[in-house]
Amino acid sequence: MTNADETTAASGKTFTVENDTTAAYWHNSAGNSLPPPDMMGAYMRNRPVPAGSAERRKAWIIGSGIAGLAAAFYMIRDGGMAGEDITILDTMQIEGGSLDGAGNAEDGYIVRGGREMNWNYDNLWDMFQDVQALELPAGYSVLDEYRLVNDNDPNFSKARLMHKRGQIRDFSTLGLSKPQQWELIRLLLKRKEDLDDITIEQYFSAGFLETNFWYLWRSMFAFENWQSLLEMKLYMHRFLDAIDGLTDMSALIFPKYNQFDSFVRPLVKHLRERGVKVQFDTRAYDLDMAVAGETRTVTAIRAKVGGADTAIAVGPKDLVFALTGSMTEGTAYGDMDNAPVLDRGRHDPGDASDWALWKNLARKSPIFGKPEKFYGNVDGSMWESVTLTCKPSAFVEKLKKLSVNDPYSGKTVTGGIITFTDSNWVLSFTCNRQPHFPTQPKDVLVVWVYALLMDKEGNYVKKAMPACTGREILAELCYHLGIEDQLDDVAANTKVRIALMPYITAQFMPRAAGDRPHVVPAGCTNLGLMGQFVETSNDIIFTMDSSIRTARVAVYTLLNLKKQVPDISPTQYDIRSLLKAARALNNGEPFPGERLLHRLLDKTYYAHILPPLPEPDSAKREAAEGELTGLLGKGNQALGSVLGWLEKVRESFNPHKR
Repeated sequence: MTNADETTAASGKTFTVENDTTAAYWHNSAGNSLPPPDMMGAYMRNRPVPAGSAERRKAWIIGSGIAGLAAAFYMIRDGGMAGEDITILDTMQIEGGSLDGAGNAEDGYIVRGGREMNWNYDNLWDMFQDVQALELPAGYSVLDEYRLVNDNDPNFSKARLMHKRGQIRDFSTLGLSKPQQWELIRLLLKRKEDLDDITIEQYFSAGFLETNFWYLWRSMFAFENWQSLLEMKLYMHRFLDAIDGLTDMSALIFPKYNQFDSFVRPLVKHLRERGVKVQFDTRAYDLDMAVAGETRTVTAIRAKVGGADTAIAVGPKDLVFALTGSMTEGTAYGDMDNAPVLDRGRHDPGDASDWALWKNLARKSPIFGKPEKFYGNVDGSMWESVTLTCKPSAFVEKLKKLSVNDPYSGKTVTGGIITFTDSNWVLSFTCNRQPHFPTQPKDVLVVWVYALLMDKEGNYVKKAMPACTGREILAELCYHLGIEDQLDDVAANTKVRIALMPYITAQFMPRAAGDRPHVVPAGCTNLGLMGQFVETSNDIIFTMDSSIRTARVAVYTLLNLKKQVPDISPTQYDIRSLLKAARALNNGEPFPGERLLHRLLDKTYYAHILPPLPEPDSAKREAAEGELTGLLGKGNQALGSVLGWLEKVRESFNPHKR
């Protein structure tokens, strides 16, 4: 029996599928022919030869979200399986899971969320570079289309934070004091194993939670103060290279359309053309297993198909890939005149939910984790999103003033979410490139609105957001924009659709080791678990990339493929990322010791890695000496020695004069 993410190579040696950079020191040696564990590049594009024949082996995938679709993709591309031997089961009548996008201009469009990404989503781009784009000639991929859009339309925001009913708040820096900067640095240095079940507000000071940094961070990633400090730490490492673009969102790239049309449609077309089948109206709620000692083998899938109990037989060579939990399960909907009505229990979603499968697995063995840690507190994991379908109005005119480009131009509009820092709900809204849907009329804009705090009265509408109708939410938005006196005009030209999601941040709830199962739980011979509620080495959650990673790990492990899934991008170790992140955390000012680095390296090959200094060249020496005085103390005997040593080192870099 192998460990969760290990296979046995033909040589008899253990081969690790899921890489972990933090597991040990990596170095070149005769016994190590593999690249560094977090390296991603063309060398990792190898196609492994399957260890055994993939013929006559069937695969069942529970859930047609991005993880399930990715599992099918990797079984075909890297595993050599035939598409017709793969069946995807889903409770809904359409693929995509949480990656949705629907509606029309007459009834109103609806998206429950959006996708902001960066360039090192390595698993996502690995897959989509092999998926044909729907609006480009044959041979051009979704990745090609994505680069075409973003390379020619850079993203940034000119109104990232707002307050005082329509005023732009200064968001040019992260607004961190020196003690608050050290709070973040100490978090980066902490071991993951020491952060079990600790919340963000238990660690950070109250003042930190009111800084620009925290408003930017929590609204961009949807963190609540009472959620997992461990997950925030992982996010810090994952996006360390992007921190200097956090204020104006220049570190982000966005798809051409909504998440469904940009990603799900081309990927589903790719899979269907290769024979993959999708079976709708099928809710898998349990797995029958044959247990022999420490091994477990799935023998049947228990499901409701069209409401009728069904057992889907799983053969001895067949594979099962299952989604554990769902962040959009139990969504309640509302509209202009009706508030959503939640029908899920506050502490248990019930058996007729997408959590049932994980609940039943967890009853079989501790190796399947503790789903109640994630679904058991709806008040802590719930927030609401709203989609506005807008004709020209006072709101659209205000939007134009806050946008990078004209909203009707087809280019970047707000550049990401705009957050009201004095909103009791922590209300945000965004207008992405338009049209947001391929068939959207030219005079219509689609705007997405969401808020984090569901138990607070609005500043203008004295209700908690979940109790509000679409018109009331529109009124609260107009109030914070300073145009509430024009609400009637806005409402007459706007359609509102609401989605209240009880588990949308369930994956962020405080957790400890063992609460989430491994992708391939110990002893499971034909079962892989995927999605937002499984354990990976160092990756985060709540991204398409992390979902795809879990699918790759599951496929490579169960098909016994000698192909690794690299750890997250190594940019967190790049000295350039560390230097510019230090400058950003220090509110754009040179960090302690930075001027001395400039003084030391300014005549060397490595000078380009340092952020430019604010002083003119003539003042750099004096500034560096002043910094050293501050570090060592005025009059310190070592000061002269250090300055002398520094100059000698610099001179040694200069070419010898002839």
